[in-house]
Parts: sequence; C-alpha cells; structure tokens
Amino acid sequence: MARHPLKGSERQPYAGAHAVGKADPAERFEVSVLLRRRAAADLTAQVRKMTAGDRSAAHLSRDDFAKRFGAEEADIAAVQKFAQAHGLAVVQSEPARRTVVLSGTVAQFNAAFGVDLQTFEHPGGTYRGRTGAVQLPDELGGVVEAVMGLDNRPAAKPHFRARGPQARAGGAAPAASSFTPLALAAAYGFPAGTGQGQTIAIIELGGGYKTADLKAYFAELKLAVPKITAVSVDHGKNHATGSPNGPDGEVMLDIEVAGAIAPAAHLAVYFAPNTDAGFLDAITTAIHDTKNKPSVVSISWGGPEPTWTAQSLAAYDQAFQSAAALGVTVCVAAGDGGSGDGQAGDNVDFPASSPHVLACGGTSLQVANGKISSESVWNDGAGAGATGGGVSTVFALPAWQAGLQVTRTGGAARALQMRGVPDVAGDADPQTGYQVRVDGTSAVFGGTSAVAPLWAGLVARINATKGSPAGFINPRLYANPSALRDITSGNNGDFAASKGWDAATGLGSPNGPNLSGVIG
Repeated sequence: MARHPLKGSERQPYAGAHAVGKADPAERFEVSVLLRRRAAADLTAQVRKMTAGDRSAAHLSRDDFAKRFGAEEADIAAVQKFAQAHGLAVVQSEPARRTVVLSGTVAQFNAAFGVDLQTFEHPGGTYRGRTGAVQLPDELGGVVEAVMGLDNRPAAKPHFRARGPQARAGGAAPAASSFTPLALAAAYGFPAGTGQGQTIAIIELGGGYKTADLKAYFAELKLAVPKITAVSVDHGKNHATGSPNGPDGEVMLDIEVAGAIAPAAHLAVYFAPNTDAGFLDAITTAIHDTKNKPSVVSISWGGPEPTWTAQSLAAYDQAFQSAAALGVTVCVAAGDGGSGDGQAGDNVDFPASSPHVLACGGTSLQVANGKISSESVWNDGAGAGATGGGVSTVFALPAWQAGLQVTRTGGAARALQMRGVPDVAGDADPQTGYQVRVDGTSAVFGGTSAVAPLWAGLVARINATKGSPAGFINPRLYANPSALRDITSGNNGDFAASKGWDAATGLGSPNGPNLSGVIG
C-alpha cells in the first residue's frame, strides 16, 4: 500500500521528555480523524465578509451549515473502509464536525497510520507519543486533514492564578483587593441584563464542579444557581479532584464568573481529556451542538504557539471560522506567561492567537467608591504571572488590525505585520482578583482565565437584550475603539502598553456604556 506523510502532523518529543520503551501494543484508545470540508471556498468567502466587518453576511443555522459545509458522505465512507481494513472500530461519524472517531489498539494504530508509538517520560509524568509524521494511504490523500489522539501528551494549561505574596515588576504591588464578578461588571459599566435565553459554552480539560459550592457561592451573591449542564466529550467527565489549585480552580472560576455576569443564561460545560484531540473535539462539539445551541464559547486553556503541530493550529482555526459563520462568539484567555508565554523568546498563546477568536488579556485594576481609579497591564514578573500578548508567528495580519503598531518596552514601535494578541482585556491580577469558591474553600483568583468568561458573560447579556447573536465581534471593536478603556501604562515583559491597541492589553478593557451598540 502506497503511503504519504500527512502534512503538518510532524511531532517532536515534549520538552524535557525522552522515550523509555514502546507503548503497550494492547492498550486501547480513540483517535479523531478530521476530514476536508465540503464547499470550503464558499465558507472562506462567507467568513472573509464577516471578518471584514460586513454585517450583511448572515449567520447560518447549524442545520444549514452541516448541509453546506460539513464532510462529504463519500469521505466518511472512505475513512470507514480504511478503518475496517485495519480492524479499527468506528465510534462516531459527525458530518457537521467533519470528525470520525476510531477505536483500536496501539498495535492497530501503529499499522494503520505508519507510526511507532512509544512511552515518554518527562518531569510532569508520562505520555504515549510519537515522533515524525502520520502516514496516510493514497486513497485518503486530500480527504483527511488531521489525525489527533495518537499522542496523548497534555495539550494545554489552565490560565488561572491563585493569589499569593507577589512583587510587582518594576515597582511595588498594588494594594490587595478583590471583587465579585458583579462588582467588576458595575465598575466596567456593563449594560443591564441577565443573559436570559442564551447558552454559554465553557470548555474544560479536567477537574469539575460541586453543586454545594455553587449553591453557597451564588447564595452569597443573592443569585439563583444558573442552569448548568455537564457535557461529556471523548469520555471526559465532571470530576472534582478536591484540590482548589488544580483544574477544579479553573472550572469553578469559569462557571462562577460567567454565571454571575449572566445569571439567567444556561451554562453548558464541555469536559474533555487534555489532549489535542480532546480539546478540539470539545470545541467542535460545543460549536455544532444542536441541543444546547451556545451563542458564546469561553476558553481558558492554551499553550505557546510553538508547542502545537501545524495540523492542530489549522484544525482549531477552522473550527473558529465555523463559529463565526454560525454567529458564535469565542472568547479565549491570552495566557499568563507574559511576552514569552513561559518559554524563551517572544511567544503568543494558542488558541488565543487564532484570528477568529476574541483574545482576552489581563490588567491590574484599582477601584474607589465603585469607580475605576487606575488600570494598568497585569505583570507580577519573574514567572509569577503576567498577561500574555505579542505577535503570532503563524497567523497572518487580519484586515481589522491593518495599520496598527506594536510597541516594545524599550519604546521602539514598528508596524504590526502578523496577528497581534490580545484584542481586549479585563482585570486578571490575583492581587486585585476575583472572589471564588472552590472545593469548599473561599479564595481569590486571577489570571486571564477570568477575563474570557467575563467577556463571555458580557456578550451573553448583550445577545439577550438585542435578541440576536453578536457573532464575530472583532471588526466592530477595532472600528470603534471608544467601546474600550485604553490602557497606557505597564508592560508584559517585552511589550508595552501604549495609546490605542497594544500587544499587552489589546484595545483595552470594557467601556460598558459604549459597548452595547457596538457589539449588538
């Protein structure tokens, strides 16, 4: 059988990892196969109109989208035939998501995809992985765009930070304070609303929530507990670990912030394994969910662009293009590792760097008598946490960022030539953080993880008031910068705040009174 490498599927070992032997040939697991899109050029044209700010480009229903832009039945059949030839079971076939999920053993997947799965050890544990490219038979050439799940290394990190003793980069830390989400909504002047009739999708890659904690938290805010639905993706579950500083912290922060800002909205929480396959499947399941029908997606997980394969970068970005066509707003945390995103050199966090999401950066906020007295870039320095932001090395400059400049901390400015991150910002400093309840404990959390659900709740409020989904809002925000509070002080390491857009806080934090007419 003639084979060829699947472009963009090449893998290298996880940082600090080394192979310790072959993976158990009898180990059974699942792999997600992503297929090409029907009428891809038509969807690209549709999304291009939206990203150019053309408000005449109508959003599609999920049923229409599946019929026009889902996978071809013939392509699904080709993958099913391939699976049968290699003894692999077909677990799911989802035309709208263009995804076929296959189940088999290590030995079967090795043979089917021409890989040699190994067990790797690294400082954080072990994973099943591979090096090199996935190999496809000629009959699947051009049909299959990505194969995910062969490698089960952690794909992303949660972007929340618990408050601790911290020193501020370049000066003293601000006076410690904390806010409920409602207090932040009031300080930012959010328009009135409850999110009634909207569904906010929340993506989680571990951890869980406890109903008792939610009852106690929302009772303290004098709010009813929102309707919450746990959606299992790739066998992921709502599984609270009992550790507030683990993934439970992320889950509860997301639910409590979004639920407080939009208390009448339905929160659908999509739990999936923390792998490239699980993360993508959670996103596509939420976007194409015909039962819960989210109008907003909140994502507080991610990782530096260089750690992703090219096939993953393309597949996730295509999912976000689908969201734009469907009128779904996707809010993504920009990361907590400053201008380097926790690595050497300048890096931006993905999926925040996709040009089809609203990338949410972080600030440090001071409020006096309910009014904002100061706001600057969140930067605790020396690895303690700072807002992500910078310039993508993968994604081209979007039309709505044309003509902008990026300012470095030394003062030098140059034209922005690739996708700049973030788009917007909000309070993320643990020293001026969010009051939360996790695993029976009251705490104060920060991180850009809090900013994504803050913006998601805001969009849900506006959607409910307007009676229609805002969809992809970036072009409107960039065309109306007065809808944001410009942040002009501080830096995230290599990039400084400046007048107008910058690579630390984007266009700025919400200027509530001006936002409703721009987003709606």
